[in-house]
Amino acid sequence: MSDRQFIVYDLEATCWRSRRPRTVEIIEIGAVKLNEHLEIVDDFCQFVRPKLHPEISPFCTKLTSIVQEDIEDAPLFDEAIEMFEDWTGFEDKRSMLMSWGEFDRRQFANDARLHRMDLPWLKYWACLQRHYSRWKGSKNQIGLKNALDMEGLSFDGTQHRAIEDARNMAKLFAKVAKPLSIV
Repeated sequence: MSDRQFIVYDLEATCWRSRRPRTVEIIEIGAVKLNEHLEIVDDFCQFVRPKLHPEISPFCTKLTSIVQEDIEDAPLFDEAIEMFEDWTGFEDKRSMLMSWGEFDRRQFANDARLHRMDLPWLKYWACLQRHYSRWKGSKNQIGLKNALDMEGLSFDGTQHRAIEDARNMAKLFAKVAKPLSIV
């Protein structure tokens, strides 16, 4: 039994076309667990019901394909994050948490504040996008789909769905983790 794992995750959040500022909340958590041999061992997908703006905007549905029915009976963040923590097994294994960009780490922190929760495992987070872009010598951040293309991999599934983005990120991570010196 390995004592090290990688959790590659992505979040989708409420969004609107208007510029009027609103508090953004997580509506989907998608994650993939890889063992220390970079083998995908499990995945996690959970819709989350927003607390402040419980109605999904038409713009958000168009972007993410997430509809009102998906989140209507979903748990609020505090319950969903407990399910996520149970799934990860942070207590039992040394874990590295990764997302593509800063948004996902910030959004976990923002939702935790909104629900008065502490997420101590967030300190084990790394930005896979930053590491990959630096490795490629790019001054700009490289998008996930472009990174997959650069590595000869195709994007499978629907973009802007947390579980699909996480699965594609995991596929990319498994290919580039060794050359990136992450493992």
